[in-house]
Amino acid sequence: MSLLIVIPCLNEERHLPGLLAWLRADPAAADARIVVADGGSTDASAEIVRRAAEEDARVVLLENPKRLQSAGVNLAVARYGDGAECFVRVDAHAGYPPDFLSRLLDAYRESGAQSVVISMRAAGDACFQRAAAAAQNSVLGAGGSAHRKGGARRWIDHGHHALFNTEAFRAAGGYDESFSHNEDAEFDTRLTARGGKILLAADVLIDYYPRRTARALARQYYAYGAGRARTARKHAAPLKPRQLLPLAVAPALALACLTPLTLWAAAPAGAWLTLTLGYGAVLGARERNVCAIACGVPAAIMHAAWSIGFLRQALAGALRPERAAGQAPHSA
Repeated sequence: MSLLIVIPCLNEERHLPGLLAWLRADPAAADARIVVADGGSTDASAEIVRRAAEEDARVVLLENPKRLQSAGVNLAVARYGDGAECFVRVDAHAGYPPDFLSRLLDAYRESGAQSVVISMRAAGDACFQRAAAAAQNSVLGAGGSAHRKGGARRWIDHGHHALFNTEAFRAAGGYDESFSHNEDAEFDTRLTARGGKILLAADVLIDYYPRRTARALARQYYAYGAGRARTARKHAAPLKPRQLLPLAVAPALALACLTPLTLWAAAPAGAWLTLTLGYGAVLGARERNVCAIACGVPAAIMHAAWSIGFLRQALAGALRPERAAGQAPHSA
């Protein structure tokens, strides 16, 4: 089976050497083309890829002038997707098991799915990163997302993107390049609307590395919330209960600004913060990890940033209609 591997990248010098070495050594990638779509890295990422390309003809550095991951994947599929029955999206900011590609391909062959998605487990080394990981691995931070649970393989409507049938990806229009975040969920909405089937290979687990600072985490989740709002508006898609609950955080925080007028105004925000920090402390105690005991702090940051991003985008989006489809990654 012909295979294309796409790595959207921006300033990933810390992870690229090991990632490329692993891919190049994997027998499942023996006949694959490995394309790193670089969105204008200012670190040594591009040079790392160039050196790997000099040693291995399978490796290609592709400049992504639009910078976004969605555009990088689309461009790679357009340039190099012809002849590749399927392609695998590999995110540089993650850790993969040794048999990742072979297990993905087996799931694809056995299921007949148009997309195979995977489970992810957050991990970290710095204390704040460990706290964020503990939150993201729990219902406190992930809200019960299917691809955060592991378990048996099953059909779902959205998951962490890994493998696509190339023809199905192109037919659905590829990623919408106007999305900086949530492009995966937006694409899955279009794919399933066309009758495409998404298999969650929950037994294939990767390590995801959360942002290392509170500010970076807040910016990320603000963008996630804004992306979800755009997806909901574009497809008139109702929110799930796990998305509705954090949506109430921003209004609760706004109401708390009226506390000088009445103490009751702080009650909703106070209750949310107490529950979040308290449940976080319980999770950390279960893990017997000092850093994880504070996981309620990054969880609160994620809730608030997501809620603010969603509501702000929802209000802005009311003034501007969304496009009906993504941008198809045709051959170039």
